[in-house]
Amino acid sequence: MSEDILAKIVRMRKADIERLGLNFGIEIPEKRRVGHTEFLGNAGAILEVKRASPSKGDIAPDLDPVALATTYAEAQAQAVSVLTEGNFFKGSLRDLIAVADLMERRRKQGLHTCAVLRKDFLLYEDEIDIAYRCGADAVLLIARILDDEQLVRMAKRAQSFDMQAFVEVREKDDFRKLSVVTSALGTDAAKTIVAGVNSRDLATFHTDPLVPASVRSKLPAKAVFESGILTPADADYARSLGFTGILVGEAVAKNPALAKEVVGAFESGSENARGKFWKKFAERKQQKQARHCEERSDEAISTQKTIRPLVKICGITRVEDGLLAAELGADMLGFVFSTTKRLTTEEFVRSFKERLLRSARNDKSETPILVGVITDPNSEEGKTAIKLAREGVLDAVQLHGIDPACLASHCEHEVRSDLAYYCAARVGEESDFDKVTALRKNGEPRILLDAKVEGIPGGTGKTIPENLLREKAGDLPLWLAGGINPENVAGLVFKFSPELIDVSSGVEDAPGIKNSEKLKALFATLKSV
Repeated sequence: MSEDILAKIVRMRKADIERLGLNFGIEIPEKRRVGHTEFLGNAGAILEVKRASPSKGDIAPDLDPVALATTYAEAQAQAVSVLTEGNFFKGSLRDLIAVADLMERRRKQGLHTCAVLRKDFLLYEDEIDIAYRCGADAVLLIARILDDEQLVRMAKRAQSFDMQAFVEVREKDDFRKLSVVTSALGTDAAKTIVAGVNSRDLATFHTDPLVPASVRSKLPAKAVFESGILTPADADYARSLGFTGILVGEAVAKNPALAKEVVGAFESGSENARGKFWKKFAERKQQKQARHCEERSDEAISTQKTIRPLVKICGITRVEDGLLAAELGADMLGFVFSTTKRLTTEEFVRSFKERLLRSARNDKSETPILVGVITDPNSEEGKTAIKLAREGVLDAVQLHGIDPACLASHCEHEVRSDLAYYCAARVGEESDFDKVTALRKNGEPRILLDAKVEGIPGGTGKTIPENLLREKAGDLPLWLAGGINPENVAGLVFKFSPELIDVSSGVEDAPGIKNSEKLKALFATLKSV
């Protein structure tokens, strides 16, 4: 098995320490010469001094750490994260000293001061001492590379200097370690520990903005969304999930002028219905995948190339169809609020929700997520779906084929204030993926891709050309709709490993009339994947 990136960074860092010492051959102050600022004392942004990364290579190789940190402070960032790892990030303890000295000068001048975080792959307690002497107010401790005892010792050492330990978690065992260190620190943990969840997997450096959503409920009140924040809209998304802070690197290091917009977007945002929806979906995905793994032997898991997708059954117009889909394991049910043959009504959805909850008895957590599909937010049908989502009858609204400009102008207040939603884009040719790109820049963690047929908004039975999916879908997990049925679903899952499939006409006898045998066949096929 080839060495992953994180293991390589740690191995090379240990070799450098063996050769150069814990100060990496750099002269550092004998004692701390700057004051202290509490790390993330208030909710806000942590902006990074970052020259390079393993995934992107050079980002800003010629950056001036003092000039960049000054820009961050003027943008009212809560903290500056200084990367001191040299091999892959081209950082240095000199950068840390320079930024800490800058903040001390600003403190004496009565200017806004940022806390200073030493961000590195720290392995030893004495590195905490060095960070303190260099002026850091907090240190990053990556749970994945530290065992329980070492993590506790390092956190306690940080505590002895009145520094915060920024504990980064991502893997299942990381959360156990977070609990261990929190217990070890006792009543002082709330002051000492800030938890962060990295949307970037440090082993592969692949980024997924849904990962922080899946674990937010496992984190303490003061928690940070790390990586993947490229636009102000991304910052707003992170805030909607209830995070206290965001850590932003590449975007602001490459374009310092963006700092003020990112800070402003995060601080003006709030935890809201949209974030609640994404947390609910992400937690459901995590639970389903864990259950899937439990069903299989270790050998099957190791050889498995695909993950069983979540399933949305759309176009529900009959109670019996929705209840059967839920019983078979549907994760989402869609109700169409658009003038098609699958059009539903407010009364039906309210009645169905009551029946669904009664059928669930005591275990309502397993009931599907209910979604209203709209193609025009200004139509009476669209307004009805929005009303039902705001009341909590529906869990979210699917904005189907609605232009991104609509989200940025007319619908912005309505959509972003108190409405849970996600977006669907109709694609049939390369140019259609421009809309997908625009949605991603608008902070959407997932976009449903549906087959485009002129004049018909959905439920066409047509599939998206496979060559388009291969070439243009990008690196986010796929949500796929269009022409999926029991006969082709296994092939689509094998070829594209979608995270979610959206099925409508493929299990119908007529628009809105589901065929029970086709529904059963679809889920039976998926269980064999």
